[in-house]
Amino acid sequence: MYQQKMQLQSFPLKSWLSLLQWQRIRQLLAWLTFGLGLCSPAQAVSVVFINPGKTDEAYWVAAAESMRIAAQSLGIDLEVQYAHRNHLLAIDLAKALVARPKDKRPDYAVFSNDYATGAELLRILDGSGIKSFMAFSRLSAEEELVHGTPRKKFKDWIGSLEPIAEEAGYMTAKALIARGRAQGLADANGKLQMLAIAGDRSTTSSIKRNEGMMRAVAESPDVLLTQTVFASWSREKAEEQSSWLFDRHQQTRLVWAGNDLMAFGAMQALEKKGGIPGKTALFSGVNTSPEAMNAIKSGRLAALAGGHFIVGAWALVMIHDFHKGRDFADEGLQLERSMFVLFDPALATTFQNRFGDTYSRIDFRRYSKVINNKAEAYQFGFTQLLK
Repeated sequence: MYQQKMQLQSFPLKSWLSLLQWQRIRQLLAWLTFGLGLCSPAQAVSVVFINPGKTDEAYWVAAAESMRIAAQSLGIDLEVQYAHRNHLLAIDLAKALVARPKDKRPDYAVFSNDYATGAELLRILDGSGIKSFMAFSRLSAEEELVHGTPRKKFKDWIGSLEPIAEEAGYMTAKALIARGRAQGLADANGKLQMLAIAGDRSTTSSIKRNEGMMRAVAESPDVLLTQTVFASWSREKAEEQSSWLFDRHQQTRLVWAGNDLMAFGAMQALEKKGGIPGKTALFSGVNTSPEAMNAIKSGRLAALAGGHFIVGAWALVMIHDFHKGRDFADEGLQLERSMFVLFDPALATTFQNRFGDTYSRIDFRRYSKVINNKAEAYQFGFTQLLK
């Protein structure tokens, strides 16, 4: 005991100070390692977006780009996978996510109900540790009778967000009809003859856009809807169908389309027959592609609605807050918000000047309830972004 005491007493003071400094350094290094680990990208919330569109499809590329900017703003690790308008591929992509090792699976998967794939995607992902969020289009009323609503049958389905798609169909049809009247395009019986080119028969957003169009027609006794066809959102198919539709209904002067690509396909068919879009026949569309913006400015499109590409970005705001402990259940598990804007040439110019090909000017952090504690309710429109 005495010998041990003597050894301690003989330990140099300088060595004691060095030992204490080294212990402090080790503690500091440990704290830094822990702190950096908490904020490293590996610890960020991870989201996979199963994009139903194609990599060269302007609308779905814009949707993915706005989500990328939102993810950067919110510190989310985002992965985008394209299904290329192939509903079987969308299902395979979901299966591949579940097949990943548990530590490689994302925290959340975002997807739409395009071609009525939503219920099957929910079934595949449920119980895998991946939480599901439906954006852009949700289950139909008939599907909900079978599969229920979020957090019931599928416990990992946390919610959904979609635009009020009926608005797009209604506002474009109303504007198209008003333009037809103004240009005096009624037939000898005083009727404005209209063709409708819809997306598909099963996607809820397609169904609701059609319902909006039909409501506008019902309000317009001088409009005769001669035929509705489904072109699967395809420019090529719309051109093929329009070619024989113009032959069958030669007094057609209005063409309502469920998206911009189908409108452009119909225009091409008219031009091949010697017609002039904007003069011999008027067209409407939906989306904010550069081609659509230029078309509304030039008059080739008589009516255009858009802005709903932002839905995916708003979905990431909700997921961010949910992951941070701020549930959106107080506003509802299935949110439906007004997001469509009816563009005219001036507003199209504003949109192009403000955003161009990127949405990096939008600070999505200001719309988060976690980050912006002054936010009492989600403001998920599009008009506000143009101001």
